[in-house]
Amino acid sequence: MLQQFYPQVPHHYRYELNKDMHLAAAHFIPHPDAGVCARTHGHTYFINITVAGDDLDDSGFLVNFKELKEAVHGRWDHTLLNDDRDVFDPNDPDRFPSTEVVARVVWERIQALLDQKPNRPRCLQVVVRETPTSYVVFRPRPGVDLR
Repeated sequence: MLQQFYPQVPHHYRYELNKDMHLAAAHFIPHPDAGVCARTHGHTYFINITVAGDDLDDSGFLVNFKELKEAVHGRWDHTLLNDDRDVFDPNDPDRFPSTEVVARVVWERIQALLDQKPNRPRCLQVVVRETPTSYVVFRPRPGVDLR
């Protein structure tokens, strides 16, 4: 069982849920300044997704935990992230599969899923832990990243 505490996001929504998951994936950073990370290597990523909203859906959920897991784990578990050219691009540093970009693209995928929900929940943050000592938090900027 994952028992991890994550940074809290101040908000005024009535409901907040957090979904923890992990996935095994490999990647490399296609840049000479990446050092040894320019070589293909793998991680067991631990990911936390924070979703909030005021209204539940017809099944009594803010969002079904299973949908969150399928959107992330179902797409990237046991893959080479660099092969997913829909979101990662070896020619664009803003789309290299760094931990920062992984956190952002997870948020983009989750928020796109949530945008289809009639109760309109919001993904407030994504935490991606690459190693036991290194993690990234991505939070959308209000009015900029939120649709």
